[in-house]
Amino acid sequence: MKKICLAGYSGHGYVVAEIITLLHYILIGYIDLEEKKFNPFKLEYFGNENEIDMSQLAKEHIHIALGLGDNKARKNLFENLKRNKVSIETLRHPRASVSDLSSADEGTVVMSSVIINPFVKIGKAVICNSGCIIEHECIIENYVHIAPGAVLAGNVFVGESSFIGANAFVKQGIKIGKNVTVGAGSVILKNVEDNTIVYGNPAKIKNA
Repeated sequence: MKKICLAGYSGHGYVVAEIITLLHYILIGYIDLEEKKFNPFKLEYFGNENEIDMSQLAKEHIHIALGLGDNKARKNLFENLKRNKVSIETLRHPRASVSDLSSADEGTVVMSSVIINPFVKIGKAVICNSGCIIEHECIIENYVHIAPGAVLAGNVFVGESSFIGANAFVKQGIKIGKNVTVGAGSVILKNVEDNTIVYGNPAKIKNA
């Protein structure tokens, strides 16, 4: 039975914690920047994620589950864990629908009611949040967050560390660059360049 420590213990982390319990893994504690007063899962605090000895976790065969919603923080922690050879858990909610012909890399979390269809490729430490739909042949690069209810039609590409807001829709065949933020409810009908914020229906570049 896997022993898992949760990294990040607040709103998003609570959802990840529930997935861990539903999968019948042993959730033994959490790491965070500080000890939390609200502790709904009655977990032991192992310490500050930036200060603890990560190599000790590896020696004790403790896996880490990523409960950080922020893309930059999740990327930094993931890379630190890999440097220290800590195992990072990939999680799928029992009520997610994921094609056997799709793939997801280390550290990705797939939440409840998500639909992932054939030949989707998902990178490292991606969040597929509640109820999002990722259609056939999409490519999602590392550290992306697909927010609740977002829909990616077929053959969509999403670059590293981008954020697709809640209930956004991305037309088939669209390419979204790196470090892009797509506003909630936006409709993406054209390719989006790197380091861009877009929102609206149809989506437009912020301040453009």
